[in-house]
Amino acid sequence: MAGALIGALFLQGAPAFAHGHGHGHDGGDAQTVRTTGNLYGTKAVYEPFQDASTYEKAPRSYHPVLVEHVSRHGARLLSSKKYDDLLWQLWQIADADDGLTDLGRELGADLQEIIAVHDDLGYGILSTLGAQEQEQIAERTVARMRSLFTSAVRQDKPISIVSSGVDRAVDSADSFVDGLEEAYPALAEIAQPQTYDKDLLYFHDTDPEYLEYEDSDQLGDVNDELEQLPAIETTARDVVSGLFTPEFIARIDAGEFDLVDSGKGSKHLKTVVDVASYIYELYVIAPGMALDADVDMTPYMSDEDAATFAYLSDAKDFYEKGPAFAGSDVTYEMSHVLVDAFLDSIEAAANGDEEYAAEFRFAHAEEIIPLAALLRLPGSTVQQSVNDLFTYDDNPWRGAQVAPMAANVQWDVYQGPHGRTIVKMLYNEQETAFAGDCRPIHRGSYFYTVDELTRCLADVR
Repeated sequence: MAGALIGALFLQGAPAFAHGHGHGHDGGDAQTVRTTGNLYGTKAVYEPFQDASTYEKAPRSYHPVLVEHVSRHGARLLSSKKYDDLLWQLWQIADADDGLTDLGRELGADLQEIIAVHDDLGYGILSTLGAQEQEQIAERTVARMRSLFTSAVRQDKPISIVSSGVDRAVDSADSFVDGLEEAYPALAEIAQPQTYDKDLLYFHDTDPEYLEYEDSDQLGDVNDELEQLPAIETTARDVVSGLFTPEFIARIDAGEFDLVDSGKGSKHLKTVVDVASYIYELYVIAPGMALDADVDMTPYMSDEDAATFAYLSDAKDFYEKGPAFAGSDVTYEMSHVLVDAFLDSIEAAANGDEEYAAEFRFAHAEEIIPLAALLRLPGSTVQQSVNDLFTYDDNPWRGAQVAPMAANVQWDVYQGPHGRTIVKMLYNEQETAFAGDCRPIHRGSYFYTVDELTRCLADVR
């Protein structure tokens, strides 16, 4: 079927992340990232992309002086009452009218479980697993930079905690602090109260040019083109045929149903594509809810079918938040505020003027994805011609690699003799070279001087 081509392409075409892609790295020591997470797009649960024991060590006589960090919130529950509610409405109709298959009958209990968990805990909040993701990243940060934190405690040098102010980012920051203090209890003395900064960590909601792009015909047209791909309809029918009888599916096709969610009242269920895409939305969120709900959505969607919907999700995210159209930077130029913040702090550290020992920031996919594009991080290096639709065979962008739940960028800053200050970047906890003509301290290294980063990142500042 048509979906098979996308499915096969997806599973075979997942990228291997090179250890570096800037000056001095040829990518020959590529580290393969697991591909099963790619089925979940940007809802993939977090795992560090590299074993910390393999990190390049700072040169002898250098000591850590600063950590700059920005993270997406951890795994969450559904953002609002819509997909679960709409499928439950349809399921009850089908159940009453004998329109369910054996597999479809099993779906009812899982829908009830998902709804019950959200009624109990709330929509849009950090899940238990999401809290653990942040705690564990914090613990690994302390392990990696312990002498920095020891010095900070001794010198009473504060740690900055800033979030977007959105609940799941606020909770991620709190969980991260819990992880810091679990790993090193004395950090409770220097971790500052959390503050909020939407201009820095929720800029997708305030940038005028980006808001105009969101409503543009250009973006609307490409989304329409993606949704109308024959493979989407074919795959949707494959999913729905496993859950409902042919007679009931015929009623959906006849336009009998126009269900409206009982949450915000803005989402409709009318077609088989709606049904299958909402199943996929529950499929991708379920792993992140694993510690809160006993739900397994994999019986309702094969890997091949999930790959097709993952492609659709990735393509939309690519155009809405990522590298997008060749010749345009509207989706990512706004993230320069984060680069500015990082550069200002590492320059202050080099001059001995940095106020904080570490700065931890908590945001959203809408910030991490543009930042990855602006910095040309692995997977975010290729824009798409306006005449060629995004596909996996000609573009390395994958949501699960670029911005899974708790995705993060960290710059570790070290200082050595004569105040020479060097920086290493970790992207999802993998050593990552700075792109373009940024020159490391020696060929093959992941360390760069602050002066070099000030020079080579001037165009994104």
